[in-house]
Amino acid sequence: MTVADIPGPVLRAPRITLIDTLRGVALVAMATYHFTWDLEFFGYLEPGTATQGFFRIYARAIASSFLFLAGVSLVLAHFPAIRWRSFWNRFAVVAGAALAISVATWIAFPNEWIYFGILHNIALSSLIGLAFLRLPILLTAGAVVVIVAVMVVNYGLIPGILDSAAFNTRSLAWLGFAEIPPRSNDYVPLFPWVAALLAGIAATRLAVSRHWLPRLAAVQTTQNLLSKAGRHSLVIYLLHQPVLISAVYLFSLVQPAPPPDPRVGYMFSCEAACRGENNDPGLCQRFCGCTADRLISQSLLVPLQSGQVSPQDDRVQSLAQQCSIEAQ
Repeated sequence: MTVADIPGPVLRAPRITLIDTLRGVALVAMATYHFTWDLEFFGYLEPGTATQGFFRIYARAIASSFLFLAGVSLVLAHFPAIRWRSFWNRFAVVAGAALAISVATWIAFPNEWIYFGILHNIALSSLIGLAFLRLPILLTAGAVVVIVAVMVVNYGLIPGILDSAAFNTRSLAWLGFAEIPPRSNDYVPLFPWVAALLAGIAATRLAVSRHWLPRLAAVQTTQNLLSKAGRHSLVIYLLHQPVLISAVYLFSLVQPAPPPDPRVGYMFSCEAACRGENNDPGLCQRFCGCTADRLISQSLLVPLQSGQVSPQDDRVQSLAQQCSIEAQ
């Protein structure tokens, strides 16, 4: 017999202020990342700053933390018995917010709108997480290990082994197996990110089974600014970016960013496109550097970026072919 089989009222886990504080920390991290994105968008940082190197890892760590905490909250709210009315109310709010973000970004950024971001993932992963709430902890942990292992193979040992061009459309890219997913300002596909939510479920189920929740609740007994923010994370998530981007926009009116270096922008977009077709970063760097220099020498780079010259122009195609041979 399990706890869920005992008759009588279901006792909810005590509210753990520490969890709210950790959610608040994740909100601060998210805001700092988005502020970096805003600075890049307005030209104060070089193209690619927010999507490469440290900031790329930073963004993935933030997404993982939100999903992990969503898994924690799922157990605290719905174990050992799912409170269906509460769950569906919360699901409707999160899914509705995700839909609102998709519509808003489709209007503001039609070429990079958010078709499956962090809120979309939390909503869908929470549905999947319900199936794991009462499964053995080891089974849930095993699912996490399998997903992570497959991710390591697909992105590290044998890059792209599971990816397929059949998933390149927005209607399927959300699964996480696209070779070249459509561009988006926030892309958090179901796979492999669902593993973070399942890890939160497994960790919290372990804490429940070991009776650690009272001790975790005793770690922080008073509210602070972070925990108060964490209790209203969805509202802050929806409002923070409009506030930040408005602030940077107003600053740009007073202190405009310096004109962007067209070569830097070209190299970023060229290498991104090249990596989608080729796994050799060195070859992409050589090819894009060669084409950039020749476009500049023939006064074609700025007209190409502004659309005055088509990528199919004979001159552009000719130098691309020459650079492709030289880059090998």
